Amino acid sequence: MINIRPISDLRNKYPEIEELVLKEDEAVYLTKNGYGSMVVMSIEKYSKLIEGKEYSDYIENELDEADKEAENPNTKYYSHEEMKKIGRRILDGE
Repeated sequence: MINIRPISDLRNKYPEIEELVLKEDEAVYLTKNGYGSMVVMSIEKYSKLIEGKEYSDYIENELDEADKEAENPNTKYYSHEEMKKIGRRILDGE
């Protein structure tokens, strides 16, 4: 079962979250203002994740997708200055 908790539970109910993570070997998904913020998991589970085949397959797939996008002649690239302008327009609500 997926455990989704507000990030305030990390402070207010730490022992409960610690038990889920360490004793029940489950990841806990934390939300902030209703949106996903982070995942808490044991060091052992994290080590298995990054050393495992699933993680390396995931990274390889992501890199393959990035290579395909870079090779696509229709891909639009933005300079640093263009991205700053776009970000500023978004923040200003334009």
